[in-house]
Amino acid sequence: MTSPFKAYDVRGEIPGEINASFAYRFGQAAAAHLGPGRVVVGHDMRQDSPALAAALMQGLLDSGVDVLPVGLCGTEEVYFHTADTDASAGLMVTASHNPESYNGFKMVLAGAAAATRENALGAIEKMVMSDAAIPRVRAYGSRGRLAPQLARRPYIERLLCQVIGLNLRPMKIVCNAGNGCAGPTLDLLEEHLPFEFIKIDHDPDPTLPNGVPNPLLLEKRARTGEAVIAHEADLGIAWDGDFDRCFLYDRNGRFIEGYYLVGFLAQAMLRASPGATVLYDPRLTWNTIEMVEQAGGVAKVCQTGHAFFKDKMRREDAVYGGEMSAHNYFRNFSYCDSGMLTWLAVAAELSRRETTLAELMGERIAAFPCSGEINFTVADAETAQKRVATYFARENPNVEFVDGLSMEFDDWRFNLRRSNTEPLLRLNVETRADRPLLDARVGEISGLIRTD
Repeated sequence: MTSPFKAYDVRGEIPGEINASFAYRFGQAAAAHLGPGRVVVGHDMRQDSPALAAALMQGLLDSGVDVLPVGLCGTEEVYFHTADTDASAGLMVTASHNPESYNGFKMVLAGAAAATRENALGAIEKMVMSDAAIPRVRAYGSRGRLAPQLARRPYIERLLCQVIGLNLRPMKIVCNAGNGCAGPTLDLLEEHLPFEFIKIDHDPDPTLPNGVPNPLLLEKRARTGEAVIAHEADLGIAWDGDFDRCFLYDRNGRFIEGYYLVGFLAQAMLRASPGATVLYDPRLTWNTIEMVEQAGGVAKVCQTGHAFFKDKMRREDAVYGGEMSAHNYFRNFSYCDSGMLTWLAVAAELSRRETTLAELMGERIAAFPCSGEINFTVADAETAQKRVATYFARENPNVEFVDGLSMEFDDWRFNLRRSNTEPLLRLNVETRADRPLLDARVGEISGLIRTD
């Protein structure tokens, strides 16, 4: 059996790789690794998620670990409750934006610190994937206690702290939960906010009638943008399935690349924490660096991936971190990512500046146009990447290998990285206010890759 354990989470196909037996054994192994304590467990809206969560909890309970259930929720709620209850760990059953045939687990440790292969997942994998019996953490017959389901009120109050006392201006906002988990949370926030919400695909639906909730896919973007235009809304928001990411649309229905929000949110966070550190990922960088430095902050690069960001956020005590994939991390949220705090922070900043997202983002997009992430299926990703590197080396660029290959020239730069799980190369290109150059370089690199 192929192991579904990845670099910083667990995901695989149902039922071949992920099933109730696997979930039960994962619970046992997590208990053996963590020792006695309490573990928060939540799940997303997929058809098999409740059963997987039940098996996971049973494995923990039978091993002598107490379980704090959240029920249907977003991943960030598990992060919140893990820190808020001083639990030993948090486990979320979710496949997030993966295809319908997938499921998996996301894990954090005490204080919502990142679980990695080094500190947890490697040891758990060894136990789960072996044929040996997994040792109990308490004497045989001493079971863990299943607590009542955790109340959502503390989490909602934490979200509202982002905007409490601020002079929020009324806005009409299109909200697309993608039939994922965001809808019920938005309903709880609604009565406290001066916004008119236009809700589409709002209720969690395990049949995923509109396909997997992944607003980053080109074919998924039109629905929200068209609704913004039809309702003459000020803003559009779309969440992925477990709503740890949100994606924004301006009043013209234009999808805003997550890259441009990083600098925008960084400036908002730095106003309250002058001189603080902000993390960014190496795929697209120039806009972020300029905006952070303009605000008096310190911009530092971090390898792509939520576990890497959570870990470095803590080590640097960074006030904020942002990835172009729309994962946004906040120091005052246990250094974790939140798709709810993100849009609330944007709404608060638009109110403070008395402007629109279209106006603000238009300026930044013109200053640093980018390609967005382009994926190439290749027979040999390593060979294709080396071919691109060799071709451009003659131009004497600055070269970095923080995450894949980054090459920086005077007026343009690119990042080319291999997927950890698929035979893909992922390309991002940006320029300094030169859209024709952007198109030309994308075409040039694409030709080099497709030679494969």
